[in-house]
Amino acid sequence: MSGKKVTKRTLLGMKQKQEPIAMITAYDYPSARLAEEAGADILLVGDSLGMVVLGYDSTIPVTLDDMLHHTKAVTRGAKKAMVIADLPFATAHLPEGEVLKSAARLMQEGLAYGVKMEGGIEIVDKVNHLTVAGIPVMGHLGLTPQSVNQLGGYVIQGKDLPAARRLLDAAQRLEEAGAFAIVLECVPEELAELVTKKVGIPVIGIGAGRHCDGQVLVYHDLLAMAGDFRPSFVKVYQDAGEVIRKGIAAYVQEVKERSFPAENHVTHLKEELIHELYGSSEGETDQ
Repeated sequence: MSGKKVTKRTLLGMKQKQEPIAMITAYDYPSARLAEEAGADILLVGDSLGMVVLGYDSTIPVTLDDMLHHTKAVTRGAKKAMVIADLPFATAHLPEGEVLKSAARLMQEGLAYGVKMEGGIEIVDKVNHLTVAGIPVMGHLGLTPQSVNQLGGYVIQGKDLPAARRLLDAAQRLEEAGAFAIVLECVPEELAELVTKKVGIPVIGIGAGRHCDGQVLVYHDLLAMAGDFRPSFVKVYQDAGEVIRKGIAAYVQEVKERSFPAENHVTHLKEELIHELYGSSEGETDQ
């Protein structure tokens, strides 16, 4: 990431120069600060927080208030990276006025740069409505977690010719509607490469192969903090989960052994104050 604030123009320039875009999810102030300091171009406040932070089985229970709460924390931690917030389950299918109100809250109150919307041709009109109102929209095609029940689980999308054509058409329609970028999740590498070439806006892949304009991973996945669930497209870069477990276990053990806190972790009263304190205490007890 450069020293300047990342904008739509920044990302478009990166695509044109074939400079890969690095996006990572962030859900709170410390994760935002760490990700930005590490050089991430975009921080996505994903509704994946429902699974990795709030403990739900899917993204479906995540509400707009949940998204707003976490977006506020992330934007307080990010000064240069672009912050994009997910519109939660079913929001994109509400009447245009309601979609606009939800997106506006994430920008006005949450201070997000823009919003991400899951869906294809069926949400094109909503995308256009938001962009006309001045709200930057990132699309999301392929495996759309909010539709996981309808899709039949977390499975690769666009594997047959009709499905591949629908996805390509949807990507082009989203671009025409004003989307400034598209996330492409869990599609074959060859299809992702074709989509990336056919649209003029950045395409950011997750489980979509090597030829997208950028990549995105979930913070807790790449740091092995998300439990046993680990999709095949995820690479673990550091086992932070094990480091954290060991650190907490050492703390618990020292508390049980009474070796923490040690002398260097405490403060002391002056000797004369101790005598006065205990003396007054004894006097009060005698009365």
